[in-house]
Amino acid sequence: MAETSRPWHHMPDGTFRNPPGCASRGQGRMKHAGPFFLEMLKMGARKVDVPEGHVVPRPQAVRELNSHAQADDDFITWLGHASFLIRIGGLTVLTDPYLTTFAGPAGLGPRRYVKSGVPISALPQIDVLVVSHNHYDHLDERALARLPNKEKMTVVVPLRLARFFRERGFPNVIELDWHERYEVKGVSLTALPVVHWSRRSGFDTNRTLWAGFAMKSENHHLFFGGDSGYGPIFRDIGEAYGPFDTALLGIGAYEPREMMKASHATPEEAVQMGRDLKARRIVGMHWGTVLLTVEPPFEPPERFVKAADAEGYEPENTWIMRIGETRDLAGSWPSNA
Repeated sequence: MAETSRPWHHMPDGTFRNPPGCASRGQGRMKHAGPFFLEMLKMGARKVDVPEGHVVPRPQAVRELNSHAQADDDFITWLGHASFLIRIGGLTVLTDPYLTTFAGPAGLGPRRYVKSGVPISALPQIDVLVVSHNHYDHLDERALARLPNKEKMTVVVPLRLARFFRERGFPNVIELDWHERYEVKGVSLTALPVVHWSRRSGFDTNRTLWAGFAMKSENHHLFFGGDSGYGPIFRDIGEAYGPFDTALLGIGAYEPREMMKASHATPEEAVQMGRDLKARRIVGMHWGTVLLTVEPPFEPPERFVKAADAEGYEPENTWIMRIGETRDLAGSWPSNA
């Protein structure tokens, strides 16, 4: 591809990079990497005290999901981390299915301290599987192996991830570059730039693309942020694609900042993302499931709600969900207080 025609995020060596104006992962990482990884090794054996009410009991979660699935209205169910079951325009969409125990290969890596909100066996039939990037806490190979009806679902992924899914029994895979769009039964899915990176092994850094996704039906426009740091690109997305009815935004895994600012937003930055996106409602995700960084695990929602209030978001449009909880996307919702 000629230099003049290659998009900004496509590098000459075949790798990808973040949008202009974003923090670089190389800035300050080496200085903080040693202490960070030592701390994370200690945290690997740490028991997390999960507050009462953080998780919906599984039988109740399954009943509530089934009740919504039998109706026609749009809804979301938080399965934990960045994994949601979304009903939009009659389609059932599953995002970033980290649904088993470890965020790593072969029983290694961080271990989730709460189970998926709904067991894989109780999920309704999935029409579309959307995956934002290839990190283990978003692309769970063991969960993929257990998903039924692979031949019936459509998988939508960023560039160069299709082969991974086809090799694992998913025949219907659509790869999208940033700003490319695919439509399924009247619902459009558009891959959008976010601030992150990719790696599945030690030798494939940034060889596959990462993305957020806009999902738009006749009645609802939803932004799924995948995994992202903050950057000016969100203002650009808001201008080009907004407004959004609902934005699912990462609010956890942000400390130490010098290590994480180019990968994960703080809760305050997530609220700013929502404003930039022109989102009416913001939903915190990517927290309360697995220890990936060193901030207190239940700090993110407090900061998110406080920042949203300061930015003028009404309490009914600032959602902190329980793992396993299902909420209607139409209308408003009672305050989190």
